[in-house]
Amino acid sequence: MVQTTTEPEILVVGISQRTNNAAEAGAAGVIPKAWARFMKEGLLQKIPNRVDGSVIALYTDYAGDKDGDYMFLLGARVENASQVPAGMVLKHVPDGKYATILSERGAVSAVVPAAWKRIWSMSREDLGGERAYKADYEVYDQRSADPQNAQVEIRVGLK
Repeated sequence: MVQTTTEPEILVVGISQRTNNAAEAGAAGVIPKAWARFMKEGLLQKIPNRVDGSVIALYTDYAGDKDGDYMFLLGARVENASQVPAGMVLKHVPDGKYATILSERGAVSAVVPAAWKRIWSMSREDLGGERAYKADYEVYDQRSADPQNAQVEIRVGLK
């Protein structure tokens, strides 16, 4: 089930790297490496002014559509941009219309890619609008505290 909402602008601070879905499908993917570093170095706790304890995985700065390069940022929503730790970046996620999709429940490494494959195959009618390719993000909150039995909320930006 897809729910369409209008979301306010949010600020996200975290580590980022440019990638694309073709690279992520193979062994050269940067997303698993970013997650490993984020967890190993306890980077969530190093982000000041966090709104809550959720982790945000942000996809932004698209060079086109789902087949182009994009910026992947792993971090947290913050109240303000007054403090950005060294080695991290700040991104403004624009306000606007978003389709919210919940993943199935299970291992994060399986349910999140499966949810994205479902999103990529959805028609504009199924999504509630045409994808904007400005900002999409995943919310890892209490529902995903156990990575082996997680449910993740994905918000897809619409035009």
